[in-house]
Amino acid sequence: MIQTNNPILTGFNPDPSIIRVGPDYYLAVSTFEWFPGVRIYHSTDLVSWTLAATPLDRVGLLNLIGVPDSCGVWAPCLSYHQGTFYLVYTIVYSFDGVWKDTDNYVVTAEDISGPWSERTYLHSRGFDPSLFHDTNGQSWLLSMVVDHRKDRLFGGIIAQEYDKKAQTLIGPVHHLFAGTTLGCTEGPHIYKRNGYYYLLMAEGGTEYGHAVSLARSRALTGPYTVHPNNPILSSRDTPRAYLQKAGHGDLVETPTGDTYIVFLVGRPLTERGHCPLGRETAIAPLTWKSDDWLYPFHDNSLPPATLNGGLPSVPFTERLTFDHDQWPDTLQSLRQPISPNWASLTDHKGHLRLYGRQSLTSTFYQSLLARRLQHFDAWITTRLLFEPTHFQQMAGLISYYNTGHYYYLHLRGGDHPEERFIDLITCVDFIIKEPIKPIPVGTLSSLDLGVRIQHGQFQFFIRLPDKDWTTIGPELPLGTLSDDFVQSGERYRPAFTGTFIGLCCQDLTGQKLPADFAHLHYEGKAV
Repeated sequence: MIQTNNPILTGFNPDPSIIRVGPDYYLAVSTFEWFPGVRIYHSTDLVSWTLAATPLDRVGLLNLIGVPDSCGVWAPCLSYHQGTFYLVYTIVYSFDGVWKDTDNYVVTAEDISGPWSERTYLHSRGFDPSLFHDTNGQSWLLSMVVDHRKDRLFGGIIAQEYDKKAQTLIGPVHHLFAGTTLGCTEGPHIYKRNGYYYLLMAEGGTEYGHAVSLARSRALTGPYTVHPNNPILSSRDTPRAYLQKAGHGDLVETPTGDTYIVFLVGRPLTERGHCPLGRETAIAPLTWKSDDWLYPFHDNSLPPATLNGGLPSVPFTERLTFDHDQWPDTLQSLRQPISPNWASLTDHKGHLRLYGRQSLTSTFYQSLLARRLQHFDAWITTRLLFEPTHFQQMAGLISYYNTGHYYYLHLRGGDHPEERFIDLITCVDFIIKEPIKPIPVGTLSSLDLGVRIQHGQFQFFIRLPDKDWTTIGPELPLGTLSDDFVQSGERYRPAFTGTFIGLCCQDLTGQKLPADFAHLHYEGKAV
């Protein structure tokens, strides 16, 4: 058994899909409204993971302009067949009300790092697509099916044959499985072993009732029999478990024949509370028994906090500097690729320059670059150079969940060109407040901004030239920037991402005034 700690991918890294190609493991996760779409990680030991590819890196493959919060790229599936990588993914364009607009596509590559092909449209029947390549040469596309009648949403699992040469779906659509009593059946994957087709699914919803279910059949099209001890993985009945929300899994077999499952989890601040780091990826061993069913390795369906005793906790430090021409792969943008018309590493040498554009409420053209929050205890800083002349021009350090939930420490202009202010705004459920009185700083154009995240709280700081760090504003609750909090509002909203820490610039006058950032420094302490 491998030795590691869970989660293996911390911070917002949900809906894992995993394959092994020779000695190499590749794991793809969802990205929702963040660009580029889909992050594929690589490992040779299932313990240490590095980012290997972000395949949906151009508008031709992924146009997210205008998509609502927590829509965009859902639950990709990575597969490999006869020398070709296949990546299927959903673009969700709307998810409010009974209607769900879910277009599904496939792209291919001979090398995991690309180039990736142009996309081929598949269908719009539902989300969570996956490709299964059978031993007889056939390939099948699976997904859940959206059923809007009586606001059901989850209509079961469907499959249709995919012609790889013609790049099209052929033949009838088969309804494989309606789901178990857990409900919310989604995230299907099929595996073939000893004459059985095994259907692995996510059920119970991706919150605290989440689970991994398993069924099998002698024929791919069914009928399917449910595992005798279903679900095979879940923390739904154990509210004090360290890893909650366990579900949406995928299987991989090692060269020595061991079987592991990767799956998403959440780590709440309190029992069944908020999970501001988002849905993360964990791993657990499974074992095949004589009845040809797959079981938890220790006959316990709870997700393990550690495997084989775990590993020592190691502090994490990352300092992003901008004295080169390569964009750090840690940073992602909202809904659009990074382009010179709004972000540059060359216009002010040694700095990241952002040209101010639309407001933080916009689902179109924000100038914002951010990284995942991966630790409950973290210290993040940046140095800002900015010369605003109007109150509609602002730039700074943001703690961001979505367009209606963020904390923003920034420098802005005033009513007169010679006025500048340090300001802090909070946005909760789309209501913006100022917890501090704006601090006048004359014509100040350079300062350091920081945020300390500790014990479930945000505390912002500033450092003026030749001064020490000074707190700004009150402590703010970390849990506000979480799926759980957003979904608990008066009106349900899709919420499936996590907290990001980033740099941004707005110019609501339309003049695109730039702001420059010298670095983004991140220190995190492992739990």
